[in-house]
Amino acid sequence: MFDYTYLPEMNLIPYLAEMMVKIVFIFSMNMGVFAPLLGWVERKQSALMQDRIGANRADIFGFTVFGLLHTLTDAIKLLTKEDFIPRGADRTLHYLAPFIAVVPALVAFAVIPFGGQYELWGHKANLVIADLDVGMLYIFAVASVGTYGAVIAGWASNNNWSLLGGIRVGAQMLSYEVAMGLTLVGIFMVYGTLRMTEIGAAQENFFHWGIFLQPVGFFLFIACALAENKRTPFDIPEAESELIAGYFTEYSGLKFAMFWMAEFLEMVTISAVLVALFFGGWQIPFVSHQMLADFFGFLGPNLAQVVTMLIHVGVFWAKVCLWIFILMLIRWTLPRFRYDQVMKLGWKIILPLALINIAVTGAVILLVR
Repeated sequence: MFDYTYLPEMNLIPYLAEMMVKIVFIFSMNMGVFAPLLGWVERKQSALMQDRIGANRADIFGFTVFGLLHTLTDAIKLLTKEDFIPRGADRTLHYLAPFIAVVPALVAFAVIPFGGQYELWGHKANLVIADLDVGMLYIFAVASVGTYGAVIAGWASNNNWSLLGGIRVGAQMLSYEVAMGLTLVGIFMVYGTLRMTEIGAAQENFFHWGIFLQPVGFFLFIACALAENKRTPFDIPEAESELIAGYFTEYSGLKFAMFWMAEFLEMVTISAVLVALFFGGWQIPFVSHQMLADFFGFLGPNLAQVVTMLIHVGVFWAKVCLWIFILMLIRWTLPRFRYDQVMKLGWKIILPLALINIAVTGAVILLVR
């Protein structure tokens, strides 16, 4: 039986308060910033790439706010639309599928560090919600659950096009999850850990960033991550010209918005993982944690750590935003692959290259050490 007698000695209040602040912060960044804004970003970025103006009609008293009000009007429209369920559909699963798609994209952030470790007024603050020693395995496990949302949506809709889209999702996710896991084995071998905070701390030296130590794994991981995100050029599960809208053809209103939001949140998660594993996480090139703390030392040890922490958090999210821009750049540049091309790329190209990368990485580690 659990012994509660030692709990008063642990002084859990600071730790619980820190945990709640981190959870609220991550939830606010995803649901309050990225989820509503990425729809506008995608419209404006595609418009710039195609020499168009983009969303600019919605206004309040003549003020369009660069088209940002379209996000608000879209939300109002989707919230007031009829929640239609087709005849013969499984009502329970039809309701459940959008939640299964959204939740994994949110909870995957639990192990992604958005800053380092700081000592503030005698309390050590670690800017990650759950510092698991199997952090990346947790992300793989959680991300795979999102697949069930799309597959269930396709099956529960009682629509042949939706079912075909769900089958495509299952095949594509199964194919690329195997390869995606192998593309990161080289990173785990180089840094000797699965704990993402340790990987981030090991990249304090600019030339120890994952992009320099595992360039092949980086490019292979991007391809797999794009396929997992189900967006162009890997959007065959929802190919409009073939399947109308794929697995969410029979969804409307808020439930349709949840599928839409899940794809945007997955982009944020993918970008955060790329930053944490390959681009130094919260680290600034050629500027160490101690250098920043010393530079702001005139503020005192505690305030110097606070300023350092804020700079690191800002650097991490700036890198995430840059990668979101790059992922959208790819999305609006490449045409959709055919189904057979997607399968061939995953099984015949990425998978063998990932295995070769593991073998070469192991050989180099043995030679160097």
